[in-house]
Amino acid sequence: MGELPVRLAVVGDELVAGAGDPRSLGWVGRVSARTRTPDPLTVLTLAVPGETSTDLGARWDVEVSRRLSPHADNRLVVALGRADIAAGLSLARSRLNLANILDVADQRRIPAFVVGPPPGAAHDGDRLAELSAALGDVASRRRVPYVDMYSPLAAHDQWLADMAQSPQHLPGQAGYGLMAWLVLHTGWHTWLGLPDDGA
Repeated sequence: MGELPVRLAVVGDELVAGAGDPRSLGWVGRVSARTRTPDPLTVLTLAVPGETSTDLGARWDVEVSRRLSPHADNRLVVALGRADIAAGLSLARSRLNLANILDVADQRRIPAFVVGPPPGAAHDGDRLAELSAALGDVASRRRVPYVDMYSPLAAHDQWLADMAQSPQHLPGQAGYGLMAWLVLHTGWHTWLGLPDDGA
């Protein structure tokens, strides 16, 4: 990170917006609060509930481009949810959608960071595990940081308790806190060129 203030565009579904969090912070708010930058951090959350990776791929460039500044260190956080499973998208399609987003961001010289889908309904477990692994592979091939939300949370008691209390399988305060912890401990500060705050 240079002398410019950091501007983050965060694209994704309702989990990016913190839906279900009584404190209305979600993981994005919690991560932002723990990210110390020389100048105030600008976080622009661009969420569409229930959005698939296909839908995200069709809209992100126009929406993000309008919010970039030549006077900022512009960065992109791609947070992929669980809608691809419900929509019946193939793994190949989900992979291609993420690859296209990351390739365009690279062409635009916008550093990217990818957050994968967390566990949801129990019957979707195997498919979500496969989706998370596939998306992680796409990011890894492009040397883009990837946060695996699925593996650490699939059997986590606090996460499962949150899921049991939400008909929509949305996290509460505990779940969003866990998501934020995973982001902060998966290369977040390194990606921003900041010292780790030991969070």
